[in-house]
Amino acid sequence: MMQVLKFGGTSVGSVENMNHVRTIINDGDKKIVVLSAMSGTTNSLVSIAAKVKNNHTEAAQSEIKSLNEKYVEVVNDLLSERSLNAKVADYVSERFNFLLACTNKSYTLPLENEILAQGELLSTYMFNAYLQQEGINSQLLPALDFMKIDAVKEPDLKYIRERLNGVLENTPEADIYITQGFICLDDHGAVSNLQRGGSDYTATIVGAVIKADEVQIWTDIDGMHNNDPRFVEGTQPISDLSFDEAAELAYFGAKILHPQTVLPVRADGIPVRLKNTMNPSALGTLISSDHVENGIKAIAAKDNITAIKIKSGRMLQAHGFLRKVFEIFEVYETPIDMITTSEVAVSLTIDDDKNLDKIVSELESIAIIEVDKNQSIVCLVGHSIVNHEDTFKLFQILKDVKIRMISYGGSRNNISLLIDAEDKIGTLQKLNEYLFELVTL
Repeated sequence: MMQVLKFGGTSVGSVENMNHVRTIINDGDKKIVVLSAMSGTTNSLVSIAAKVKNNHTEAAQSEIKSLNEKYVEVVNDLLSERSLNAKVADYVSERFNFLLACTNKSYTLPLENEILAQGELLSTYMFNAYLQQEGINSQLLPALDFMKIDAVKEPDLKYIRERLNGVLENTPEADIYITQGFICLDDHGAVSNLQRGGSDYTATIVGAVIKADEVQIWTDIDGMHNNDPRFVEGTQPISDLSFDEAAELAYFGAKILHPQTVLPVRADGIPVRLKNTMNPSALGTLISSDHVENGIKAIAAKDNITAIKIKSGRMLQAHGFLRKVFEIFEVYETPIDMITTSEVAVSLTIDDDKNLDKIVSELESIAIIEVDKNQSIVCLVGHSIVNHEDTFKLFQILKDVKIRMISYGGSRNNISLLIDAEDKIGTLQKLNEYLFELVTL
């Protein structure tokens, strides 16, 4: 059995932090280590891709050269062994020459995906060389040799299982295998990715495929907190979460996890542990099949929400009306987050508004439409909280907040409130001050 450990961009964002990671993983146990790009790199690559798209060639080249200089410094600080330094320096030069060549090509989405993939290719190559310099038996497992998504952008688990097993069989025996998070191939074999934060997803996909005994997600925070520490003081890490609770929190805004992280491992009950690279002794959060009925455990918030109210006299007892509504969203591949209904109206929310105008245009053929932008969903999560005796008290403290929608009962583990974005921070703070005094955690 092997463990799978994932380290985020901050964890490999400096030579000092890479040394922390080396210490953590070098414990004598075999493992697969999934790495993100160095912190800041993906943002730079997104900016470069945007400049290529807008034909700002000189600006793109300037940003590439600036990023290249940073990597040259890192290589020289990280690798003192001369032959390894030269080998990695050549690889870094090769990757940045590729980026420069991209600036003279016509923009396509596959080209952008290739640009974005360079961060993980760089971080893993450098870190693998660093481990070898430090006398650790490590090998690279190129993610593009086994990681693939299908036509609906879901992991192709059959393909991944077959290819990863083949790659492992044909790779020299090692104590630690290093692979890239985030990047993959699409169903046509072109370079693609699992979206921002997708390295978490890579780790649990790999963990599910190899039947790992545990997947560890190492970041720069002591596990999942009971509220958003960016906006609320005095938040506390949560020691244990069920898969369902973690999935709800990740989907509704908890930044520590990619929304789909727990899906691959949930069926096999493979636990996921969230740990802090800068504070390895901290307990962190264990996500598993176990759960405790203890009321509201955590609060998260999801921004950039659009609310759509669909009102029609024809809806009253009209067979097929909701089906028509959902079909419009399906055509434009736009997921719905929350939904409430009455006799004459449906209210729902989306977080992807790129096709909003087209959706509204089609909805207007069957109903009167109202659109509210700049909304936030505040999500309260805990096992079976809709049945908990203290849950009703949360509504008492929100009397000063305008609540646009409430989702209560759709899931036993989740109560969601739709509010104006400007009220989000105040709402999180009120909930934190009041709820976690009322409910014993």
